[in-house]
Amino acid sequence: MAQPKLDRHFSIDAIRGVAVLGIFMMNIQAFAMVFAAYQFPQVHMDFTGANRDVWFYSHVFFNMKFITIFSALFGAGILLMLGEDKQANIGVHYRRMFWLLIIGLVHAWVFWAGDILVPYAVMGMLVVLARRMNPVGLTIMGVIFIALTGGLMALAFALFPMMPPDALESMRPGPERVAELVATYQAGFADRLGENATLTFSAEIAQLTFFAGRLAGVMFVGMALFKWGFFTLRWSFIQYLIAAVVSLGIGLPICWYGATHLLETDFALDQFWVGETLNYVGSLFVAFGYAAVVMLLCKLGAMLRFVLHPFAAVGRMAFTNYLTHTLVATFIFVGPPGLGMIGEVERVGQFQIVAAVWVFQLIFSTLWLSVFRFGPMEWVWRSLTYWKLQPLRKSAGGAPPPIPA
Repeated sequence: MAQPKLDRHFSIDAIRGVAVLGIFMMNIQAFAMVFAAYQFPQVHMDFTGANRDVWFYSHVFFNMKFITIFSALFGAGILLMLGEDKQANIGVHYRRMFWLLIIGLVHAWVFWAGDILVPYAVMGMLVVLARRMNPVGLTIMGVIFIALTGGLMALAFALFPMMPPDALESMRPGPERVAELVATYQAGFADRLGENATLTFSAEIAQLTFFAGRLAGVMFVGMALFKWGFFTLRWSFIQYLIAAVVSLGIGLPICWYGATHLLETDFALDQFWVGETLNYVGSLFVAFGYAAVVMLLCKLGAMLRFVLHPFAAVGRMAFTNYLTHTLVATFIFVGPPGLGMIGEVERVGQFQIVAAVWVFQLIFSTLWLSVFRFGPMEWVWRSLTYWKLQPLRKSAGGAPPPIPA
């Protein structure tokens, strides 16, 4: 296998691959268990011993970290595609976001309420307007959006104890409701469409109200980092090293303490906002630290062939791989035509599934891109955007440079 070329596309693809794989570690919890167990893990299945440990370490090292990296890359990708040229064909961008929105709506309402494509498409239509701002202005605006959203989320969490009983039951269901939900999803794919639609409606309102501001803010910061050369390897090895050590040194202790606080208070409603707010803040530092580590590896050219090339392949097929997570998890955990194993795979087993999917996607993405120019869904999205079938096989027109998703 030829040594991958070290350029800005490779570094962006590599970190995107790391991000999309990391996202699945958290998302699987909302497939394998009732949705409420994502925030209140003790409501469903065993929460002791190794299962408790899996929750703890996934919360500290994964929760909100990789989605943050992915959001920053989404902002950087807008700049990479359009640049700062005022005359750039922004219509292409809006067509891309329109089709992303349509695919996201189908994904959410038919398959999984935890979809993130819809808020990405909506925010992508807005943040593109700021692409010509200078990095400092983008960073300030991003921090403002992130801070306002964080304050709104903390306030909402702090008001949990005052919620009416019906609202609390839907958010933190008891054993009878959990059993009812499990039975609904085990019954079959079609049988749970109504429950999924109800959950999707609530989830999309919550995302656009309490989370979209953070997405937009991180996209602004991603644009700034792209302009500063962070994602394109223009920083020195020492700068990346300092960024990684300082960011992880700040962020990981904050997230660790937040997760510990949640466990020690048994996720008490009057204390829940403390743990979640700490993770909200700490995850920003951890995400930046992770990104700096990947950039460090990209600086070490000799390691690329053995470490980062498969991750870059996963990153070039990020759209396909993200949706594949849904298809795999739906087949395993939703009833006929799937296996209907929701409520039967503990957290340790969930991690094993995630690890297996990681290995498969690292191998499959590399093999696929040795033959084809784009991933399957990347090809569909690109063909819809340009309203013309794009050449798929490399032999149809040669291999293009990697295209950021």
